[in-house]
Amino acid sequence: MTKKFVYISVFVLIVSGIISCEKDFKDIATNVVSNTKFETKDTIIEIEVTNKQIQNIRTDGLSIGGSLGQYLLGVYNNPNYEKIEASVVSQLAIDTNLSEKDDKERTYGADTTVVTTIDTVFFKIPYQATLKEETTSDYTLDSIIGDKTKAFLFNLYRTDTYMNRLDPVDPSKTNKFYSDDTYQILPGELNAQVDYPFKPNEKDTIFVFKRRFSNGHVYKVDTFKLAANNPFARIPLDKNKIKQLFVDQFESQYFKTQDDLNEYIKGLYLEAKGNEGSLMSFNLTTNNLELKPSIEIRYTKTVLKGGSQVVDTIAKSSSFPLSNFSNSLYKMNEKAFPNNGNIILQGAAGNMAIVKLFDANNLNALKNKEWLVNDAKLTFYVNQNIVGFDTISTPYKLFVYKEGSSSQIKDILSEGITAFNGRLVKKDKKPDYYSFTITDYISDLFSGKIKYNPNLRLKVFNSSDVPPNATDTIVRQYSWNPKVVTLLNHFQANGTRRAQLKISYSVKK
Repeated sequence: MTKKFVYISVFVLIVSGIISCEKDFKDIATNVVSNTKFETKDTIIEIEVTNKQIQNIRTDGLSIGGSLGQYLLGVYNNPNYEKIEASVVSQLAIDTNLSEKDDKERTYGADTTVVTTIDTVFFKIPYQATLKEETTSDYTLDSIIGDKTKAFLFNLYRTDTYMNRLDPVDPSKTNKFYSDDTYQILPGELNAQVDYPFKPNEKDTIFVFKRRFSNGHVYKVDTFKLAANNPFARIPLDKNKIKQLFVDQFESQYFKTQDDLNEYIKGLYLEAKGNEGSLMSFNLTTNNLELKPSIEIRYTKTVLKGGSQVVDTIAKSSSFPLSNFSNSLYKMNEKAFPNNGNIILQGAAGNMAIVKLFDANNLNALKNKEWLVNDAKLTFYVNQNIVGFDTISTPYKLFVYKEGSSSQIKDILSEGITAFNGRLVKKDKKPDYYSFTITDYISDLFSGKIKYNPNLRLKVFNSSDVPPNATDTIVRQYSWNPKVVTLLNHFQANGTRRAQLKISYSVKK
């Protein structure tokens, strides 16, 4: 790892011709040991950490490839944190195989009539799941936090807000959508049961339904399942509404192209609400359409002769998956956190922390010490005494960056995300602390190479925080990681587990 050092003019004269100000510390250390001109020490720098409410975040994904990595749906209500009701607004992708009139149907004479019967309609949400063992068909559900034994309430609506990728004011720019945006909702739920009680269930891998003639008699029992029996949620939809909005319009202009469908059904609003339940995530970026949430329609076309004689039955199916242009909505109640030694970090649009490393006087005093910085670690300890402490909802990683400019700390660019760290460390299987290596950043501050001394922001890590390359310094304001953790702040009452900056340095004897 490259180390940066603070040199005074006398020292430069002593070591001139031996090392440069950019030389790797490993080489310097060799000289230090051989000429015994340095001794190594370390010190704890007292810092200040305070809570900061997140007002909103971007949830459109348009600046990071067009879509978010994950979309959240459900309710998470922990009394230690803000309640979150996570919903989704999305366009529908057209069924490219859509054809209301089957080729077989066209062969029948003018004396026949065709009656369409809806067999079943439902909204499908595939779970992210893992097989317990390769030899079994038992799954465990991934990416779910909260109480899965209790239901949150789910409703499916249409929106009357056109989801434009371009800024309507300036079409040369990309549009922006935020977690607290509002959408015009058209009246009338599409789900058959209003406020459908949604509880994730890893056992839901198959759905059996009946195919019926136009007179209602069953002619076939059919099944619906996903590849490899992946579990999925199934929310029954209103048959009459889906028939009127979809099936009866399949031969109209509304379903000719994707643009036509976007104008006809501007968007779907997947609403989650309530005071209990769980929060799940799903993936819209997969190329496997079967693993995307979708409206599933199964219907039968009964061919009749003479108005009553059944000539044939044509079993049909259509699928309308959520498109890649989708936005998340996070309804979160603002919560006042007491100044009691705790720092609350919550993903999505929850809470972050402000970290003040140095004021101007402290920084100048440290500069005058002329330390050669070997290592600088910023550490935050988990409060393990919180009532209802939940290890499942604890983030595996945190992230820190510069406030104001929303820019990266140098070390993540110069040394990479692995060395920069921020990963959760456990002790006796319990979450213990998070630590960041910011050696290059501290060295540049002490040397005067950089004059800007901003506060830092500490947040729950999101995969979009990682810079795509070593020259991209901007931290984009996205978060689809809803996890939560309570840390200890800088108060002396927190003892050795208080938030701290530890610096290892060498000084000239």
